[in-house]
Amino acid sequence: MIGLCEVFLRALFERDQITEGQTANMKLEQRLSICILLVLCCTWSANGGNILVWYSEGSHWINMKPVLETLIDRGHKVTVLIPSTSIFMNTNEPSRFDYEPFNVSVSMEAIEKFMEEYLHFSMYEMDHMSYLQIYIKFIDLMKFNLQNSLKYLDGVLKSETLMKRLKEGKYDLLLADPIFTGSDLTAEILGIPLVFSLRFSLANHWERYCGQVPSPPSFVPGAMSKLTDKMDFSERVWNFLFYTLQDVVLNNVYWKDVDKYYSEVRGKPTSACEMMGRADIWLMRTYWDFDFPRPFLPNFKFVGGIHCRPAKPLPEDMEEFVQSSGDAGIVVFTLGSLIKNITREKGNMIASALAQIPQKVLWRYNGEKPETLGANTRLYNWIPQNDLLGHPKTRAFITHGGANGIYEAIYHGVPMVGIPLFAEQPDNMVHLKAKGAAIIVNLNFMKTADLRDAINAVINNKLYKENAMRLSSIHHDRPMNPRDEAIFWIEFTMRNKGAEHLRVQAHELTWYQYHCLDVLIFLLTIILLLIIIFIKTCSFCFRRCCGRKEKTKRKAE
Repeated sequence: MIGLCEVFLRALFERDQITEGQTANMKLEQRLSICILLVLCCTWSANGGNILVWYSEGSHWINMKPVLETLIDRGHKVTVLIPSTSIFMNTNEPSRFDYEPFNVSVSMEAIEKFMEEYLHFSMYEMDHMSYLQIYIKFIDLMKFNLQNSLKYLDGVLKSETLMKRLKEGKYDLLLADPIFTGSDLTAEILGIPLVFSLRFSLANHWERYCGQVPSPPSFVPGAMSKLTDKMDFSERVWNFLFYTLQDVVLNNVYWKDVDKYYSEVRGKPTSACEMMGRADIWLMRTYWDFDFPRPFLPNFKFVGGIHCRPAKPLPEDMEEFVQSSGDAGIVVFTLGSLIKNITREKGNMIASALAQIPQKVLWRYNGEKPETLGANTRLYNWIPQNDLLGHPKTRAFITHGGANGIYEAIYHGVPMVGIPLFAEQPDNMVHLKAKGAAIIVNLNFMKTADLRDAINAVINNKLYKENAMRLSSIHHDRPMNPRDEAIFWIEFTMRNKGAEHLRVQAHELTWYQYHCLDVLIFLLTIILLLIIIFIKTCSFCFRRCCGRKEKTKRKAE
């Protein structure tokens, strides 16, 4: 709203200047208009909230920025915590929100080394390892990442200067993506409401275990289990074990260390999971166009596609290349911002497949130019992904399966070929395949013909386009734009000083109370007592009856 005021004021001041020949009435009219507008601006500004934003990274930060910009448009002040070591967050970039920098003891080299190791494990090693080897490696990576995350948290909570500024900032709300731990603890220390914004956690652990969202393993597949909601018996067994295994791993690897850290800061035993469960609103960056139906709670709001927007015109040279595709159209290809390079062999194999399709291809690629690159393929260091997906000549999207790109494709109704690489990407593509809008190929095992045939299938088989358009229709057919809905619930939380009334009583119950095991034991005990009493009564009556007959018989003798 403040931004709108600035536009109006600028328009008033920049319009034709009042000359000496103009009347005093016109001067008075202009001054009065400016005064009224200034009063309105002050009113709007006074109603704006003061929002603190937790630091994030990668696609999580990219997804958060449009929300922050919209909050600023509505007159709120936004301050973002930003660490001294970050891959994506940069205080030197032009920004409409304020930054609150803090120092961390983690070097950029350490972060880049971890990312390189994690990506290599996910992209090339995992497909050739046993489940046990995968879990051992995954646990090692998780431990390393957690220790770095706690060092980041040190930079906030153990900085007296920063914490003093945050307490003096009189913030109305803390907005956080919990990918970096500690936002819940910080919100409690500052005494302000907390709103989470996240896609999902491992096996839905945060939402299910801490947020108390009902997740029956019979039809709610664990995140990254690569299952759908239609499971046979063996898949339900695997889903049940998947939930259990993830809970055991996280309780013994993740929560154990976080609980210890939180307890030291608060000076008393603290369950970090219980503290996480105190979040007022959970903004889940998914929706029923992409996700499978499942139960949810009043303080869980599904806002998938929060970053999506209509396409803008392409750069002139790019538009010229797109138009040169004719009726065949174009294919958009990107493996995301984190993938800087793939092996030479894979690059040549992919380029060879692309050279065999009639469409023009725009490929975001930063590595060595493939030797088999066709005349129909053009390489770019960066592409306006959303604008290309929204172009009428786009026929297919080759993607690594990141949630941001997937939702842009759903928004514009573009069928996909998935080459999932790491994290939730394989699971994301399973969802789209189940909904008939995508084909999946494996980077490690695919041949040139596999990729070529997959692209041709999603373009030439009309069912893929129809299913993509159906998902797009579901995405757009909502009571409220997802970004507007997210903003509404953030402002709702500020207006009501939290959202305690939306938090279920399940948070106050023990696990055996939640599952009514105490009630079941009580009822079974009552039934057992009644059975025992019945048996004892029958036995007593039988003995009395038999005893009288014996006495009668003896007397007769």
